[in-house]
Amino acid sequence: MVIVMAPDAPSDTIDSIVDLVASVGGEAYVTRGVSRTIIGLVGDVERFETLNLRALPGVADILRISTPYKLVSRENTTERSVVQVAGVPIGGDHMTLIAGPCAVETPEQTLEAALMAKRAGAALLRGGAYKPRTSPYAFQGLGETGLKILSDVRAETGLPIVTEVVDASDVELVASYADMLQIGTRNMQNFALLQAVGDAGKPVLLKRGMSSTIEEWLMAAEYIAQRGNLNIVLCERGIRTFEKATRNTLDVSAVAVAQRLSHLPVVVDPSHSGGKRELVLPLSRAAIAVGADGLIVDVHPAPETALCDGPQALTHADLAELAHVVTALPPLVGRTLTPSVAQVGAGV
Repeated sequence: MVIVMAPDAPSDTIDSIVDLVASVGGEAYVTRGVSRTIIGLVGDVERFETLNLRALPGVADILRISTPYKLVSRENTTERSVVQVAGVPIGGDHMTLIAGPCAVETPEQTLEAALMAKRAGAALLRGGAYKPRTSPYAFQGLGETGLKILSDVRAETGLPIVTEVVDASDVELVASYADMLQIGTRNMQNFALLQAVGDAGKPVLLKRGMSSTIEEWLMAAEYIAQRGNLNIVLCERGIRTFEKATRNTLDVSAVAVAQRLSHLPVVVDPSHSGGKRELVLPLSRAAIAVGADGLIVDVHPAPETALCDGPQALTHADLAELAHVVTALPPLVGRTLTPSVAQVGAGV
């Protein structure tokens, strides 16, 4: 059950409802949006109905939610959400390109990759300072040094930062640098981490677990939303199947299904799904055609020397074609490419 509060409902009224729900053994989770507040209730619905909640002051509506992911469900919010990342929208009528190096290696490599991404139409810069790797011997990232490099590159290019956080104890540090926190596939069900990024208040990019169902993915998003943060973007990055021709199998149907079940924006990672440079552009076209709200792609000025995922990173020549794809295709499905904040400020 979800209580939708009136826009002018005062905080003490909301607090009194939370206390009332607790008095009958229920739990109430308050999520404050831009224009209104919603209260998600967990517990015995029959007990809640005895409270006559609809008659309480400040209550605009009460919705019965049948899905287990109450706050991120379309039953809760029928209109699709638009998540703002330092002024860059993801969702709505926009198709947003997020691009950059899979791993931050040096200031020079990161800056060049960011400039390559920006020329291709990227509005957000992705880059990994912390890298959870399957092998303990693989490059694990530069840590805070990498975050400082990303911050310097943001200052030079104007591109807000999307970067991964891998441990709940690092959330405060990463959030002090990042504009958007990424949860990787291996951490999709790291519930302590999900709750920590929910508390941080920054927008979150939540990648689908490589062996997770769509419901499990949405339930992971619910962990974040339950902490009062609905600024969540879902990312389909490919799932593990029996197929060996690709690194993972891009589940394009998951985009349409997730958008039908949830009001959250959904973006696609064609780099980690295909795992090969020559597959990134075809999968990008498929993602735009199915209605994805954005793309997140790997870029590297010298993929042959990359410390992480070089075979899937796009080069200068690939990015020229990607720029055409993200400009020409979105209008065919009723969207426009999101300009960068720097372009908006310059009137481009």
